[in-house]
Amino acid sequence: MSSELDLAPWVKLEELIEAGEPAAVLAEIDVLGPRDSARAISRLSAEGRAQILTLLEPEKAADLLEELPDAQATDLVRHLAPEVAADILSEMSSDESADVLGELDEEQLEEILQEMDREAAEDARRLVSYPADVAGGLMITELLAFPERATTGEVIDDLRRHADEYAHYSIQYSYVVDQERKLLGVLPLRDLLMTPALTPIHSIMIKNPLFVCDTDSLESLTEFFDERDFLGVPVLDAERRLVGVLRRRDFREALGDKAQQDYLRSQGIVEEELRSMPLWLRSKRRLSWLSANILLNLCGATVIAFYQDTLAQVIALAVFLPIISDMSGCSGNQAVAVSMRELSLGLIKPLDLVHVWLKEASVGIINGLVLGILIAVVALAYEGNLFFGLVVGAALALNTLLAVSMGGIIPLAMRRLRVDPALASGPLLTTITDMCGFFLILSLASLFMPYLAGGE
Repeated sequence: MSSELDLAPWVKLEELIEAGEPAAVLAEIDVLGPRDSARAISRLSAEGRAQILTLLEPEKAADLLEELPDAQATDLVRHLAPEVAADILSEMSSDESADVLGELDEEQLEEILQEMDREAAEDARRLVSYPADVAGGLMITELLAFPERATTGEVIDDLRRHADEYAHYSIQYSYVVDQERKLLGVLPLRDLLMTPALTPIHSIMIKNPLFVCDTDSLESLTEFFDERDFLGVPVLDAERRLVGVLRRRDFREALGDKAQQDYLRSQGIVEEELRSMPLWLRSKRRLSWLSANILLNLCGATVIAFYQDTLAQVIALAVFLPIISDMSGCSGNQAVAVSMRELSLGLIKPLDLVHVWLKEASVGIINGLVLGILIAVVALAYEGNLFFGLVVGAALALNTLLAVSMGGIIPLAMRRLRVDPALASGPLLTTITDMCGFFLILSLASLFMPYLAGGE
């Protein structure tokens, strides 16, 4: 039997929970730290995870939740009593708690908000109302804003009185607002500290500061941050009121999350999946995608079935069918990736089909010729028949041109039809390249059959 030291952290936690030893559970959590604790807790049952959060102090539970993926954190909160969930979420940063709250059903959301203090609940409601991919959905509401009539001495006194609270604010500037909370300027902390105490802050603030709107998309935010080396930027609503601060690190994290989501969708993971989720739920989500792909793959199979006589006469073609299909698919997916990237940056729009097609066709001609020649040489060496090499090489060259062209324009067409390009582009491109690749090599082989059969 393994000793206690050999136990995996999640096994040890499970045993401590079953033994009813809360103090030992808390000690184990402290030893592991937030990141390793998150990994260990993800292996426990839903009930076990909820028990641990209930045992932890709200601040430590909040640290732990922030280390977990949003889907898992939300699932944990669902199993907590509203008052416990409210205490924990109140200790989290506003953007992190909003991500969790936004995934709850409306009834449970209201139950938790009722347990939070009024100001925190109002902030949470406002953040939850924003889509996740706009500035309002990414901003934090923890910021320093002072009235324009305040003096530097009054601001410094306020900073000292609330030092513990403000210590959690990861911003470099404070803001100057009027009575309606409309942004007037930015107050650099260095200027604040170096100015006499009786100086009004409006005389040292940076006037007409740059800002972003709460409805700005990731595309426009990308342009903003690419052009400016800001650690954060104020976020204003339609009435020019200061509603939050968007940190560069949160924006970058959102970009990374979007790229991950696009990749997962392109691989058929339509909704976020974690291995801690129920088995049947994970299986059902994957099967919904895989079942549809069976129908798409049957389209390619029908082409082979139509030319089965040709394939039977020149069996060597079977060796090169998957090569042509795979190489063309790879070329097409490169074009898809570039189009997806340019769409996300706002460099192209769905109306730019002809422009994108011309650019990709140019690459497709060059790459198709090079790849076609290479595979033709291999096919010639393999079969010892010049016409066989030409058929295989021509098929790959033409299919590469087609795949690259289609890969460039399919995401634009999908966006035009209001279909998620990341979700539909991959399977659609694969079906097209398979069908066309099989058709090209088998139809060319049928055309040159006397020369191919004669060479056997």
